[in-house]
Amino acid sequence: MAPNLATEQLAIADWVKGLTTIPVRDFTLQSVQDYVVRHAVLPETLEKYCYFSKGSYTRNLIFKNDLFECMTVCWEVGQHSRIHNHREQNCWMSAPIGRLRVQNYRVDRRDAAHGTCKIIPTDTYDLDVTHPAYVDPIEPVHEVMNLAEFNRRAVSIHIYSKPFDSCEVYLRDPGTYSDVPLFYTSEYGKLNSGEKLL
Repeated sequence: MAPNLATEQLAIADWVKGLTTIPVRDFTLQSVQDYVVRHAVLPETLEKYCYFSKGSYTRNLIFKNDLFECMTVCWEVGQHSRIHNHREQNCWMSAPIGRLRVQNYRVDRRDAAHGTCKIIPTDTYDLDVTHPAYVDPIEPVHEVMNLAEFNRRAVSIHIYSKPFDSCEVYLRDPGTYSDVPLFYTSEYGKLNSGEKLL
């Protein structure tokens, strides 16, 4: 994958403001990807949205309206997401801090009545400051990993359009899937009440 060299570096507030200027009709997979490729986020401006926990990666809301939401996901070394989908919504990801590995999966033999399926690993790619990506809507099931070999914390920025508050999570063994609610660790720079960072 060839590196994408951004033509402009922006503070996170200005970066999000730029996203809000994209008309609804133009908020497409390619146009948002073009914006993300052209505009990098200055990592030092993310500090108020960076909460780390040794227990799990954290989800930190930066902005949300009816069209999209934007958040940081903060990863300690060795942490990874569960295998999941995005409720048929578009997703764009970049990693201004660190590096992440994305593993895609194909879903076969789905049996909704029994909540079973078989998931098959397909392609992988890495996210870093010069390699933003979007989730393929044809093959949207994936896992994100901050591998131990990367040996540093990572912070990724995720844009979801439209926002969603649950997703399907897949277990390779025993080959089941189920709906799981999603929560924010922090919202707009403030830790949510009841959240404990271990």
